Amino acid sequence: MHLYLNYTREHWVKPGENPPVGLILCAEKGAAEAHYALDNLPNKILAAEYQTVLPDETLIADELERTRAELEQRRRLD
Repeated sequence: MHLYLNYTREHWVKPGENPPVGLILCAEKGAAEAHYALDNLPNKILAAEYQTVLPDETLIADELERTRAELEQRRRLD
């Protein structure tokens, strides 16, 4: 991942853009593996657990509505 992020930063990132961020998708998230593989790297590399089956459509719709309401509330406070 570090190799790809360095290549991207050198060849694709334009002046004024933020540095690239690596995202590693794993079937399972092992804290020890992530710690030793990713600790102390100069680039941000994230590890996350994903699901192979989507949740029920109603749960997704509810979460989207909750997030939309939260973002609107934040906007009102700014």
